[in-house]
Amino acid sequence: MKNWKFGLAALAAALTATGAHAGPTLDKVKERGRIVCGASQGTVGFGSPDDKGHWTGLDVETCRAVAVAVFGDKDKVEFVPLSGQQRIPALQTGEIDILPRTLTWTLQRDANGINFTTPTYYEFTGFMVAKASGVTKVEEMTGASVCVQTGSTTEVVVNDVSSKLNLKLNPVVFDNVAATRQAFFSGRCDALITDAAALASVRATQSDKPDDYIIFPATKYMDALTPAVRHGDDNWMDIVNWSIQALLNAELYGITQANIDGMMTSDDPRVKRFLGVEPGNGKALGLDDKFAYNIVKQLGNYGEMFDRNLGAGSALKIERGPNRLFSDGGLMFPMALQ
Repeated sequence: MKNWKFGLAALAAALTATGAHAGPTLDKVKERGRIVCGASQGTVGFGSPDDKGHWTGLDVETCRAVAVAVFGDKDKVEFVPLSGQQRIPALQTGEIDILPRTLTWTLQRDANGINFTTPTYYEFTGFMVAKASGVTKVEEMTGASVCVQTGSTTEVVVNDVSSKLNLKLNPVVFDNVAATRQAFFSGRCDALITDAAALASVRATQSDKPDDYIIFPATKYMDALTPAVRHGDDNWMDIVNWSIQALLNAELYGITQANIDGMMTSDDPRVKRFLGVEPGNGKALGLDDKFAYNIVKQLGNYGEMFDRNLGAGSALKIERGPNRLFSDGGLMFPMALQ
């Protein structure tokens, strides 16, 4: 037993002393002076610019969290709007450093040049239809035309649902988000398909009469929407992963943007490591030991981000549902920052 304890202690000491070797992405980002993030073409609550060009949304703030971790500044970031077809090639070729925008974690994507990090939103794929159609569930959609964006997993969902239920759905495919949504509201298609939260955003912000439309699940399955990075740079993947984990851990520990400075005197060992009072976490990533403190100080925790972008503090009023922490019955599971 003594030898085992000695070996573990020696290993921990060696890892702490060594720290992380900066990967090529981190070096490139530091030289550039900002992080380049793939963004949506405009989905309120997840990623959209305001009338002054300032980007907001859950996906946007995820990217800002990484900028805080690296630079200590949430504004050291550039957002590049990308279509469904453009987003993965832009990441693979190095045009962007992170792809945080509503990207579903799938096997074939994971195996073809990108790595997924930590899910930031769990959601089902949904259909939106006009109430006047009388359709209230997928089984009633026989022969319906469906507006769908190419390059998205919703293309697969439409085909799967149509085949499984013999619905003979008619996909009407568009190459960008704006055209897909405009076509639906102009009556070009009977239904619009995408993530249910995005549908709620579209209904609330792009329809003159939101109450005229209903949303229902396309399948019984739920997707993990997950920021992605390129294959081949473990250090950068770790930085993105643990920046997201910092947001989740802060909520678990009860650390908020408002109380974080008062938490610096906590006697909880996990909180002390999280805040960098006890060193080691930042060095392991090649970052400042206060990277998690800085993220929460500038952006708050995951719950705060969710609330102001999607939840009760936003125009969308979306329930957290599966996006609650595991301790509250949700799927969000913080990993140990130690």
